[in-house]
Amino acid sequence: MAAELFPSKKRISAFSASISGSIQQQQQQNLSNNNSSSWGSQGCRTWQGLFSTIRERNSVMFNNEMMADVHFVVGPAGGTQRVPGHKYVLAVGSSVFHAMFYGELAEDQDEIRIPDVEPPSFLAMLKYIYCDEIDLGADTVLATLYAAKKYIVPHLARACVNFLETSLSAKNACVLLSQSSLFEEPDLTQRCWEVIDAQAELALGSEGFCDIDVQTLESILQRETLNAKEMVVFEAALNWAEAECQRQDLTPTIENKRLVLGKAIYLIRIPTMALEDFANGAAQSGMLTLNETNDIFLWYTAANKPDPLFCSKPRKGLAPQRCHRFQSCAYRSNQWRYRGRCDSIQFAVDRRVFIAGFSLYGSSCGSAEYSARIELKRQGMAMAHRIIKYFSDGSSSTFPVWFDYPVQIEPDTFYTASVVLDGNELSYFGQEGMTEVQCGKVTFQFQCSSDSTNGTGVQGGQIPELIFYA
Repeated sequence: MAAELFPSKKRISAFSASISGSIQQQQQQNLSNNNSSSWGSQGCRTWQGLFSTIRERNSVMFNNEMMADVHFVVGPAGGTQRVPGHKYVLAVGSSVFHAMFYGELAEDQDEIRIPDVEPPSFLAMLKYIYCDEIDLGADTVLATLYAAKKYIVPHLARACVNFLETSLSAKNACVLLSQSSLFEEPDLTQRCWEVIDAQAELALGSEGFCDIDVQTLESILQRETLNAKEMVVFEAALNWAEAECQRQDLTPTIENKRLVLGKAIYLIRIPTMALEDFANGAAQSGMLTLNETNDIFLWYTAANKPDPLFCSKPRKGLAPQRCHRFQSCAYRSNQWRYRGRCDSIQFAVDRRVFIAGFSLYGSSCGSAEYSARIELKRQGMAMAHRIIKYFSDGSSSTFPVWFDYPVQIEPDTFYTASVVLDGNELSYFGQEGMTEVQCGKVTFQFQCSSDSTNGTGVQGGQIPELIFYA
């Protein structure tokens, strides 16, 4: 069971590619280890007086041969490392070590082999037990979580989960989803689903998606709330099948791709694709049999539709929510004008959301078309931008403009929403703006932006709504 839980090196590397690495941290840790090891040969009679707390004195013993009464041979064959330990310290930090060394079934072993944990992660766990320090990195956190779970070190396990949640993005959400279920971390699983649902097309197009197991693949393909075109789902499944062929040492032919997908192919809702997408993509991919292709074409066009093997019910996706920050709107004969100037507002949220776009006001003197350059920034760095046209019918309604993909927004950080409009000079504008708006479970806070050069602020102006998923 342990080997099954342990994340493969390939999956860990896929995850680490999406988060900034921790190689430097590991080098610093190794340097610290080398320094502490020297205590065994120099000043061993007086070193205790140099440290005022038991934590500092215990830290000296971390990965130190001095007074070691047990040794661990850690790692798989060909990559082992011998690690010294001290039974009392280990037993205080882990109930598993306590049972191993002092329980009724304790065995007096001088050397214990641990083939299912990699040395850096085992040392990270011991560093927490000895030094009360948490040293996590992108390339070791999953394996450290496994070690913390195996030896029941709950506070370290919680820290690993927090690290993963903080680092969660569309690039690694699918890999973490497969691991979170193995580690029985429902909160992390839920967080992964939130990202995958809202940023489905980015998540399905990530390298990490191709590294998931078939059970995770099936759970994603049958997900009702995926915010993705079905053609994107189909192409992602083909990419996964090619990677799976390589894992199984199979030539990635069409037949073998279909073989490794198995029944999962029927979880793709091919009849819900646009006819053009199906005709130019799925129908010509070779992945469908002639009968399947014929039935789907008939399903599109015939009065008496056959019953396709594929689900023909479109996914529900996610319903976008709107945060409206004004209590009223108005227009005047000399406002609101656009001459290439920027309308901006800063906002923050109290929980993670995904901004899909904005709503904007339109012309106050008849129908008109606008060109909008919309942008979302964090600390001056652009996270998303798009140039898009929208049509205003002359009413006081708001008109949505969308980014290419929803943008992940972290809590308790201010972001800047901006738009530069080109079109009819006069438009509606918002009034009686609010500094705080409650939208379902999400609280938005607004403040003025120094980027705003056209008058938009908290009290009035443009960008009346933020469109988001939560």
